[in-house]
Amino acid sequence: MRLRSDIWVAAYLRRCASADVAAYLRRRGAAEAGAIFIKIDRLDGSAALFAPAPQSEAREDVARLFSRAHRDDWIDDAAAEARLVKEIAFDPDLWIVEVEDRAGRNFLDLV
Repeated sequence: MRLRSDIWVAAYLRRCASADVAAYLRRRGAAEAGAIFIKIDRLDGSAALFAPAPQSEAREDVARLFSRAHRDDWIDDAAAEARLVKEIAFDPDLWIVEVEDRAGRNFLDLV
């Protein structure tokens, strides 16, 4: 059974805070099973967007897996925002967490 989205997001925000990294809940989604998107803002105009990994990548030892939602390591902040607008139109129950970190740390389990 997968951890509820609201519990996972609360724990992720605490994880970022414990590393002295600013993280904000920008959009609250469905508490039980809303998809979670993480935007990493390096505060220099570049960003990275992480989306839920495909179910085929699921692992028993990890609560949630993420994958980069774009090809390049970093994209323009405006491109990340445009992608989030599309995702909201497709799934209005999604969560968005934004992390501000010049080093670009994400604290996520990635595929």
